[in-house]
Amino acid sequence: MKAALAAAEAGARVIRACYQKNLAVTVKADKSPVTEADVRTEQAIRAVLAEHFPTYGFFGEETGRDEHADQPLWLVDPIDGTKAFVREYPMFSTQIALMRQGKLVLGVSSAPLYGELAYAERGHGAYLNGRRIRVSVVDRLEDTAMSAGNLKTLAKSAAWDAYGRVVASVSRIRGYGDFLHYHLLAAGKIDAVIESDVNILDIAALVTIVEEAGGRFTDLGGNDASLETTTVLATNGRLHDGLLEAMNFNR
Repeated sequence: MKAALAAAEAGARVIRACYQKNLAVTVKADKSPVTEADVRTEQAIRAVLAEHFPTYGFFGEETGRDEHADQPLWLVDPIDGTKAFVREYPMFSTQIALMRQGKLVLGVSSAPLYGELAYAERGHGAYLNGRRIRVSVVDRLEDTAMSAGNLKTLAKSAAWDAYGRVVASVSRIRGYGDFLHYHLLAAGKIDAVIESDVNILDIAALVTIVEEAGGRFTDLGGNDASLETTTVLATNGRLHDGLLEAMNFNR
């Protein structure tokens, strides 16, 4: 954990130095934006992690995937929310996770301009700005505060009507987005998160944070997070099976 936190702080220093500097934006093949800050932040993070764990693999948003057989794998998104970074509002973060034998075991979610640092390690609980956090105890859909992220794929699917019924049933629906709704979930301030368009680097660190806070984190089919994950249902645990059933995700 110390190395991951040190890496996050190294990345935060680059981000603070580059923020609101009107950096040039390049559009990648997948149509997502990238700036000099993304690349420099990932390089800073990678340097710290490699110094502490030179044999570990590394999978970064900007520098690609370099795996070592039978070794743990770092998963890093240096600026998750580059569009927010470019438009100069602080809804972006650095995501650092560690995977061992296919299982996510550590996560750091650092939002330096927003002012939040969440982290967790298997068996050691979840923390936000140094304070232990826990998910809520809400167990009824009608009492649920839910947040939704990017839903383009869900909107095109047969589950869209079921999603509408869920929205109509919950107490409160918002779209806090990116790192923030997972921090809120892990801290017990909201109760469920749904997203249908993510990649594993966006959410790997948040899996461990939510689960160590007592929640549950799967894809929309109820499967555990993996390198292939592209959708999310994250909850306080009590609501999980009911939401899977209500949304007909497995049908």
